[in-house]
Amino acid sequence: MSPSATITDPPPAAAEFAGRPPRVMVTKVGLDGHDRGSRLVASYLRDAGMEVIYTPPWQSVDSVVDLATQEDVDVIGISSLATDHLLVPKLMAALRDAGMGHVGVVVGGIVPDADARDLMAAGVGHVFHPGASRDDIVTALVSLVHEVRARGQDA
Repeated sequence: MSPSATITDPPPAAAEFAGRPPRVMVTKVGLDGHDRGSRLVASYLRDAGMEVIYTPPWQSVDSVVDLATQEDVDVIGISSLATDHLLVPKLMAALRDAGMGHVGVVVGGIVPDADARDLMAAGVGHVFHPGASRDDIVTALVSLVHEVRARGQDA
């Protein structure tokens, strides 16, 4: 952050994209209902110029895939505080089966390092741990959207 920037200055993101801004769905799969962190991240992304689709907690893998398809999202952000990240490999497979394998997926929350490695091996684009900064999250998602859109053009 520059010395003259304040915490209220949003990092630039959407200005980088010709056409529509990045579309990100922020959701929770499984039974964990803790949503403070996901609401905060959704506001970071919105303030950075992204279109955010925010779902209530307790989504099933199938409902996430259906909504991602309907909303034509670039990235799905999964929040996990109670091992719900263990459902993400199933989500990755369901996205591929639905012809949505180009969609990026990120996970944030309480994710042990061994599980984070497994998620990355399953195709997750990034795992954010507690304390990840707003700028790190936005920058990583901007980069991932570029990758996703390039993959979509190749398909």
